[in-house]
Amino acid sequence: MLFKEKSGVRSVRMAIGLLAGLVGANALAQEQVIQRVEITGSAIKRIQREGALPVQVISKETIARTGATTVSDLLQKVPAMQGFTIEATAAGSNSGGRTSASIHGLGTAYTLVLLNGRRLAPLQDSGSSVNLNSIPLSAVERVEVLSDGASALYGADAIAGVINFILKKNYQGVAVEAGYVHPEHAGGKSANASITGGFGDLDEDGYNVLMTYRHDEQRQLKAPQRRFAATGYIPFSHEGVNYIYDRTSTSTVPANATVSFTNPAVNKAIGFNPFQKATGACADLNVPYLSNDAQTNFCSFDFAATVEIIPESKRDTFFSSGRIKLGENAIAFADLSLARFDLTARIAANPVNVSIPKGTPLYNQYIQPNLTPAQQELATGAVAQFRAVDWGTRDSQTITDVRHLVAGVEAVAFGWDLNSAVTLSKYKIDEKYTGGYMLNSEFRSMLSNRSFDPFAPSGSQSEATKSLIQNSLFKGSIREAYSDLKGFDVRGSREVFELPGGAASVAVGADYRELQQVQTASQAAKNGTIYAFNAPAENDYTRDSTGAFAELALPVLKNLEMTAAVRWDKYSAVKDALAGKDVGDSQDASTYKVTARWSPVQQVLLRASYGTGFRVADQDQIASPVVSAGFTSGSYVCPPSLETENAGFCRPGRQQYDVKRGGNAELSPEESKQYTLGFRIEPSNTVTFGADLWDVRMTNQVSSVSEIQAFADPAKFRELFSPFTNPATGEQKWSFLQAPINIGRSHYRGIDWDFTVGEKYSFGKLSVNVNGTHMLKADYTTPGTDNVWTDSMDRYGIDNQVTFRNVARITAALETGKMVNSFTLNYRNGYTDAAANPYNIATKANITQAIRLQVPSYSTIDYQGKYNISKQWDVRVGVKNLTDKEPPLSLRTSSGHQVGYDPRYADTMGRTLYLNTSYTF
Repeated sequence: MLFKEKSGVRSVRMAIGLLAGLVGANALAQEQVIQRVEITGSAIKRIQREGALPVQVISKETIARTGATTVSDLLQKVPAMQGFTIEATAAGSNSGGRTSASIHGLGTAYTLVLLNGRRLAPLQDSGSSVNLNSIPLSAVERVEVLSDGASALYGADAIAGVINFILKKNYQGVAVEAGYVHPEHAGGKSANASITGGFGDLDEDGYNVLMTYRHDEQRQLKAPQRRFAATGYIPFSHEGVNYIYDRTSTSTVPANATVSFTNPAVNKAIGFNPFQKATGACADLNVPYLSNDAQTNFCSFDFAATVEIIPESKRDTFFSSGRIKLGENAIAFADLSLARFDLTARIAANPVNVSIPKGTPLYNQYIQPNLTPAQQELATGAVAQFRAVDWGTRDSQTITDVRHLVAGVEAVAFGWDLNSAVTLSKYKIDEKYTGGYMLNSEFRSMLSNRSFDPFAPSGSQSEATKSLIQNSLFKGSIREAYSDLKGFDVRGSREVFELPGGAASVAVGADYRELQQVQTASQAAKNGTIYAFNAPAENDYTRDSTGAFAELALPVLKNLEMTAAVRWDKYSAVKDALAGKDVGDSQDASTYKVTARWSPVQQVLLRASYGTGFRVADQDQIASPVVSAGFTSGSYVCPPSLETENAGFCRPGRQQYDVKRGGNAELSPEESKQYTLGFRIEPSNTVTFGADLWDVRMTNQVSSVSEIQAFADPAKFRELFSPFTNPATGEQKWSFLQAPINIGRSHYRGIDWDFTVGEKYSFGKLSVNVNGTHMLKADYTTPGTDNVWTDSMDRYGIDNQVTFRNVARITAALETGKMVNSFTLNYRNGYTDAAANPYNIATKANITQAIRLQVPSYSTIDYQGKYNISKQWDVRVGVKNLTDKEPPLSLRTSSGHQVGYDPRYADTMGRTLYLNTSYTF
C-alpha cells in the first residue's frame, strides 16, 4: 500500500523520482524498524514517508548507477537542475573550476546547499552559492533535493529550494573503491580511488568513528582534440545562405597596429597589419578579419584553437565523523570535512597592447611607410595589438582549500528532540600564474632595445631572444581569497497535543552566523611587476545574521495534515575593514510557509504549499568599489553618441571594450512568493506516478544592465560609460560599467513529474523510470528595468543561458542474479540560439540584421553493467554517450572561451568508457 512505512530505498522509490527506477524492484523487499527522522524542508522529526513537500532522494546505489565521478556530475543529471555552473568555465575566467547548483533555472544564488543539514562557507567571489567540488562524494550516503522554497525554515538563499548532502553515519568495516574513465577520443582521461573505514557501533558500543579519503585526477581536454571545438573560424549555412562565424581576435602575432590622429572626431583612427601590408597575406595562425571596415584592415588570431574544453585538475577530499553516547538520551557528534582542489586552466596566449610612439624605430619601420603624407603629418602615435604566442598559453593554477567542522549534541530531554551545534567553515583559494604572463620591466626592456619585435611572426625570434622570453615570464600568486563562516544553531521538536489524526508537533529554533569574505592581491599584482595587468580588487567584508523560526504540524485527520512555519532574520550592515566603515544598512525580513497533505484513499496523495522567501544581496554587490573586470563578451562598433562626445575614446571598427564593476550600498533584500500543487498515485506496489506544479515570483531583484542593452542604447545608459586608462599604454578608451540595482522581477513556473514501474519476471526484476521537468514560464525583466519583460524559454536569453521547456531522463534496469544492466536516455529539447551577425560569404560583409540558429534537441544514451562477484566485491562497467554524439553548433559569445558550442548543454567528451569497482572487508 502507498503509505505502509518502509525505510531507505523504499522512500527513494516513493519520492518524486530522481532516477528512482534504478532501485525500485530491490526496494520492495526491504523492511526495518520504524524511526523518526528529520527530512529536508522540515525541522520536525517524523516517520519517514511522502510528505507535503516535493523532496527527491538520491540513494548511494542510485549515485553509483549514474556513473557520476563528482557531486557536480551527479546533480547535472537531475532534470530539475538548470542554470548551473560547470567546471569548463575555468577556461577564460578566474572561477578556479568552481561548480554550483541551480534548481529550475532560477540561478545558483537562490539554491541553498547544505551538508548534513547545515550551511557551508560560500564562494568568496560568488556570493551565496557553494562550490560543489568541496563536497566528498565517497562520504555521501544520499542526497535530498527539495525543489520548493524553504526560506521560512533555512533563511535567505533558499528561494529555489535546498540540496542537502547526507553523509555516512555509524559505519563499520573497511571499503575501497576505484574508478577509471577513458574517452574513445584523445584527451580527458580521469581516475579516482577512495578508502572508507569505520569502527564502533553506536547502539552496542556507545560510539562510532568514520573516516573516508578520496583522490581524483582529471587530465585536460584540449580544443583541437575535438572536431567541433578546433577553431573559432566556422563556416556554416543557414536558410540556404553561406556564412562564416568569426570569433577570432584582433590581438595577433605579428601584431595589428592602430594609429591615432589629431582631432579624432574628424580624423578617425585607422587599423592595419604591417606584416600583411608587406607580404600581401596574414601570417600563420591568423586569418583576414571579417569585420574589417573602411577604417581597418586587420588580421585576426584563431584563439579558440588554443584553449581547453576541460582543464587539468586534482582533488583530494577527507571526511571524518565521530559520535559518542552521553548516557541514554544524548549523543555528542563532530564532523570534519577537508578538501583540496588543484586546477590549472590554460587559455590563449596573452593579448597585450604595446605603445609605439611616433618617431621610434618600430614606428619608422612598420607604421610610417603605411601612411599617406597627410596621415603622417596628423598621426600622434600607434598601438600594437599583440598576441604573445612566443610566451606560451596563459596558465593559471587555482588551489582551493576547504575546511568544514561541525560539532554538537543531539539529545532527548523533557519530551523534546534537541539538536545544537557550532559550525566553523572556511573556503580559501590561491590563484597563481604559471605561464604566459610577462614581467613588466623585462618585457619593456626587450621592446625598447628591439631585442623583440611585436611585428615579426611567431617563432622567428633568435635564440638569444628566446632566452630573454623565458627569463621574462612571471610565475607566482596574484591573489588569495577566503570566506570564513562561523555559526551556532539550536533547534528542538516535540509533540504538544492530540488531534483526531494524531499528535500535533512543534519545532522551534534559532541560529547566528558571521561571514567574513576577504580578498588580497599579491605584491606582484599591485606593484606593476606584471605587464599590462590590473590588480584584483582587495576587500575585507564581514556581516552577521540572526534568525529564529517556529514550525507547527497539525494532523487534522488521519488522512489530512497541515503545517505552518514562520521565520525572522536580521542581517547587519557590511563591515568594510579596509575602508574602516559600515556600508549599507541592517536589513531584516519575516517569511512564512503553509502546507497541506491529504490522502483521500491509500493509493492517492494530494499536497500543496504556499510560502514567501527572501535573499539579501552579496556583500560584494553592496560594498565593492569600482574595479577593472576584463572585457565585453561581444565586439561593438563605437556608439555614435559616444563618438560625438569623444571620438578619441572610440576603438576603430568593431572591437571589444573594457569592463568595470562596482557595488551599490543601497541594495535591499529580494523577495519571493511561491506555491506548489502536487499528487502521488500508486495503484499497485509496482507502479508509482506523480507530478508537482510549482510557481515562483520574485520582486526587487538585484540586476545590472547587460552590455548588449547598453551598447544598443548608450544615451539611455550614459552613466554606465566612462573612460578607462590602459595600464600598458596609458591610452584612454570608453569602458562599460556593471553595477547592481534593485529593480528586477521574474516569474518561473513548471511541472516536475515521474513515473516508475517495477515488476518481477521469470528472467529477473525489471524497473523502468521516466522523470523530467516541464517548464511553463521563465520570464524576467530586462536588467535595469522592472516592466520590460523577456524570457529564456527555449531560447538563448539576455541572461546568457537557456531555460529548456523539457528535460527528461528515462532509465531501464534489469536485475538477473548477480548482474544488473541498465540503459539511460538523457534528453533536452532544442532551442533558439543567441543572436549573431556572421560574415555573409556572398556579400563579403557582416550582416546587419542578426540571425538566430535553431539548435536541435540533444539526446545521449548511457549503459552500465554491474556484476556482484561476491557479497563484498562488485564491478561496474559503463559507456557514456554510446552514440558518440557531438554538441550542436551554437553561436553564443559568453560563458568561457569555448567557441562554436555550449559545454553546459551537451557532452563534450564523446563516447566514454568507465570502470568502477568496490570491495568491502
